[in-house]
Amino acid sequence: TGTLTEGRPALATLEAAGGFDEEEVLALAASVENASEHPLAQAIVAGARERSLQLRPAEDFESVTGRGAQARVDGKLVAIGNVRMMESVGASDEALLEAADAHRAEGQTVMFVAVDGRAAGIIGVEDPIKKTTPRAIEELHAEGLEVVMLTGDNAVTAEAVGRRIGIDDVRADVSPEDKHRVVRELQAEGKIVAMAGDGINDAPALAQAEIGIAMGTGTDVAMESAGITLV
Repeated sequence: TGTLTEGRPALATLEAAGGFDEEEVLALAASVENASEHPLAQAIVAGARERSLQLRPAEDFESVTGRGAQARVDGKLVAIGNVRMMESVGASDEALLEAADAHRAEGQTVMFVAVDGRAAGIIGVEDPIKKTTPRAIEELHAEGLEVVMLTGDNAVTAEAVGRRIGIDDVRADVSPEDKHRVVRELQAEGKIVAMAGDGINDAPALAQAEIGIAMGTGTDVAMESAGITLV
């Protein structure tokens, strides 16, 4: 988000599981994400406010690296994140998994929501690919460079985006540690690595690469870790 895309994600999908109301699921998720600076979290909060939903105080907020976040809202434990996050709170749901894959095939990033250990729904966020991205990839290829996408996003979403813009090597569901490891592995093969990123999760890889390139719209820690910032 924010490297190949516009960096302005917006709420695109909202579906509730049986027994839950869509707007209540969104309000609870936004109440948790209100404490986060992540662009996807901000898109959920903005989507709730556009619907005039009331955000509530979140207590015991916890960000779980590579999985998502959770907090207590109105006494309920609300978790939002990926499949690993849902498994950790015992809230996997086959119907929601199928629905999520359908939206991911369209390039959306889909997050699951659980309330007190019950699957509550999914929230899909869409971030348009920058108009300049396909040409940029073409020009990198013309220079003889290999382009690798490293993303914490789901493989279905990542492959859909990768196909659309001509990425050589798509690696999805990667943690910050994985990004750092992949850069080291490429260097061990004798390759010189330039890494571009904008998030906290990118910082270790930006620091490891021969050339770290941060997006000026991204997080401060990414810009501090990189040698170059694009403003």
